[in-house]
Amino acid sequence: MSIEIRNIHKQFGDFHALRDVSLDIDSGELVALLGPSGCGKTTLLRIIAGLETADTGTISFSGEDTTHVHVRERQVGFVFQHYALFRHMTVFENVAFGLRMKPRNVRPSEKVIQQKVHDLLGLVQLDWLADRYPSQLSGGQRQRIALARALAVEPKVLLLDEPFGALDAKVRKELRRWLRRLHDDLHVTSIFVTHDQEEALEVADRVVLMNTGSVAQIGSPQEVWDHPASPFVYGFLGDVNLFHGRAHEGEMLIGGDAVSLNSPEHQLVQDSKAFAYVRPHDIDVKRYKSGDSGIKAKLTRAIVVGPVARLEFEPVNHHDFAKDTVIEAQLSAHLFAEQQYKEGETLVLTPRKARIFVESQSL
Repeated sequence: MSIEIRNIHKQFGDFHALRDVSLDIDSGELVALLGPSGCGKTTLLRIIAGLETADTGTISFSGEDTTHVHVRERQVGFVFQHYALFRHMTVFENVAFGLRMKPRNVRPSEKVIQQKVHDLLGLVQLDWLADRYPSQLSGGQRQRIALARALAVEPKVLLLDEPFGALDAKVRKELRRWLRRLHDDLHVTSIFVTHDQEEALEVADRVVLMNTGSVAQIGSPQEVWDHPASPFVYGFLGDVNLFHGRAHEGEMLIGGDAVSLNSPEHQLVQDSKAFAYVRPHDIDVKRYKSGDSGIKAKLTRAIVVGPVARLEFEPVNHHDFAKDTVIEAQLSAHLFAEQQYKEGETLVLTPRKARIFVESQSL
């Protein structure tokens, strides 16, 4: 089932939760709504579900206007962050609940319900826990049961609100992988809300980045990572260094004139304020020799975890940078050990790749 969202606006008092949001989701697609707390992603999910009403705008499922259709009639499965399982019911009874609550004329027979629940528990790989109670399960198991319960009523659309937010990092990673495999098997149109960039980029077919109630960018994980549409998107998707400087005729200078960055997309810009965003792994690090071009910086902290060395630097020429600037770089742990860099040492940093945004242009 496809979903068409048109010009959705939602206000709570003076707070604008959603501002003219429009979005198309294809049938069978897995889409992530990604953004910081308060950006409107959960409100949008609840409006799609019918749990919340938009002030203006429409929601259509496969071309049929469902804006005013009751949540019970929308054929939507909903999975919350905190499982919402019935504590007094066994795993089996939890999954069967939605089927047993159907009106008598469409309710499956008990035999069909038994088989369906057995099949769903097999699908989420927890059929061996059918007789247990939620309190006897781990967090990851409870969330998989919550998903099985949502799937039991054969929803046309599956909505997940921070489904793995309450779990520890290792379990979250396992469940992300598992959800992607499950979706590939079932092809249910699915939307999940998350503030975890890695989760969205790893699991979704497309990512919808939201900020202050609006859509900032829509694209595949690779598209939004490689071609962020705004400073907000660049800064939100992973660690990033921000450098201030001047752009002029396709070139940007940062750190005074320590580093020149090519900016062919700004070929017509004349001496304008600009910002360069550089990811830590896109910074070259080497020992400083007199006359070297690059940003002279003192290594203040080195954190080596597994295969990666995360380095923090303080620029030597403070007046060329914003106050309290910390520059982050990443190297392989092997290269860091090989070079034997020491905290307190002055090194030279050169950005290999940057995304440049111009604040104002004088053409």
